[in-house]
Amino acid sequence: MSDSPDKQAVWLQRAFDEHQRELHVHCYRLAGNVTDADDLVQETFLRAWRARDRFEGRASARTWFYRIATNVFLDSRKAAGHRTVQYGDPLEWSTELGPYPDALLADDPQTGLAARETVELALIAALMYLPPRQRAAFVLRDVYGWTPQEIAGALDTAVAAVNSLLQRARHTLRRRAPSDPQDWRRPQLTSEDEEILRRYANAKDPETVRALLAEDVRITMPPEPPVVGIDAAAEFLGRPLDWRTFPTSANGRPALINYLRRPGSPHYEALVVDVLRIENGKIVESNAFIGARHVAAFSMPATLEP
Repeated sequence: MSDSPDKQAVWLQRAFDEHQRELHVHCYRLAGNVTDADDLVQETFLRAWRARDRFEGRASARTWFYRIATNVFLDSRKAAGHRTVQYGDPLEWSTELGPYPDALLADDPQTGLAARETVELALIAALMYLPPRQRAAFVLRDVYGWTPQEIAGALDTAVAAVNSLLQRARHTLRRRAPSDPQDWRRPQLTSEDEEILRRYANAKDPETVRALLAEDVRITMPPEPPVVGIDAAAEFLGRPLDWRTFPTSANGRPALINYLRRPGSPHYEALVVDVLRIENGKIVESNAFIGARHVAAFSMPATLEP
């Protein structure tokens, strides 16, 4: 760009503001949680700011931002060192995964982009099976529709290397993710979902909880082991603890923000976000994301007064 430095700064800020929300969703798909997505978006802006005088307009500002954000993600994974991809369901073992508040998607100015809806929790979890470069290539190609040539430019590699990354990623995800891309989109909440969530929030004893659960219900809560089956789940969820709860939604599913007041504590502390999967009027799965950072993603405080 040949504009004055002041004009370049104004242009960059306006362009970034326009695309910031969708960039946040992109970074969430790559990182799997809101906290890391926040950091990646911030670093994306800093890198774009430093490079603003070198932007020549050959690609759109949106494409430029996505390229920067993708490389910020890849660099963050290099800095974190080598990580072995584990076996089994990431919802059971990954402490990196976290929910994405639906309220953040509602703020997305790019409402016409179908790709922004692709935050179904099963897909986000499946992406955790992929090494970072495969994950980036798959998201750019199969979620956004970039060409292998465009991806090669973004990743600074050859087209043949991109095709290899995509082939390996798709091979892995065929066994892990919903096969129909339509199933990658977040589901639509129903009034029945909201009613079951309300009853779930108000349930205080095992029998009341049990009436809401499917026989083969599963509760995941890494790093703790899952709880499986209606008997174990009803006993676990019906413990007499001092909770304060707030119904919400995440990844298109009903969700519950939970604060716990421990014996002797003057405050309720942010503890966990439960994201429910409901089928045929019963809770078949509760994905519990433990940690105050997941609560903070919903713009909720770390503690509450009694």
